[in-house]
Amino acid sequence: MITEPLAHGDSYLHRLDPRLRVITAAAFSCTVAVFDAFPALATACGTALALLLLSGLEIRAALRRLAVVLGFLLLLWLVLPLTFEGAVAAGLGPVNLYWPGITLAAQISLKSTAIIAAFTALAATMPISTLGQALARLRVPAKLVYLLLMCYRYIFVIEKEYHRLHTAMKIRGFRPRTRLHTYRTYAYLVGMLFVRAAARAERVHQAMNCRGFNGRFHSLAVFPPHPANRWFAVAAGSVMVVLLWLEWSG
Repeated sequence: MITEPLAHGDSYLHRLDPRLRVITAAAFSCTVAVFDAFPALATACGTALALLLLSGLEIRAALRRLAVVLGFLLLLWLVLPLTFEGAVAAGLGPVNLYWPGITLAAQISLKSTAIIAAFTALAATMPISTLGQALARLRVPAKLVYLLLMCYRYIFVIEKEYHRLHTAMKIRGFRPRTRLHTYRTYAYLVGMLFVRAAARAERVHQAMNCRGFNGRFHSLAVFPPHPANRWFAVAAGSVMVVLLWLEWSG
């Protein structure tokens, strides 16, 4: 089922031009990804969290999005301080914690949090159809845009088909166990899923041709100019300049 809980709202960010939000999110993420100085990283992380607050999202919804990377970051904190050798920060018998590993784990944590928070505030607050139109207006190749839209639409259909097949297996008494029959059954499940996905794709293609599809998706969505877009662009540019200055000075 397609759900876009973050795309519906009336905050300041929701009213901005989607093209501006996409450009800002991409530029911010690419810039933060190459930072090393902690003042710049901390400022970028604070800026991204401020965007989350400005987007008017519920705290729980925002935290659920940020929790996606917590498992990955926890793994880094468990491994890097022990394996990335250098100056010893602390030791307990034969186990040592090294400063280079701690520094690298902290940098990756700040970068990941800043990028996820920025994309949640700027990109996740628009419907996927609007995102596709914004990418098309930004001259992103049309095939990539259509691939994004079609995958997003039909991945849920394929998921529903998988659950239907899996339920049919359980009704027929299938119980997964560590044996060859279980592996063969799951292989049949995956194969049947591909067969049904191909058949559905053919039916969808025929339906689109019947409706006059000529290789382009037409939209009535417009992105009119608004003074808020100019103010946001100026603010975003100023923040980027400050971040670059903090990185170079650091």
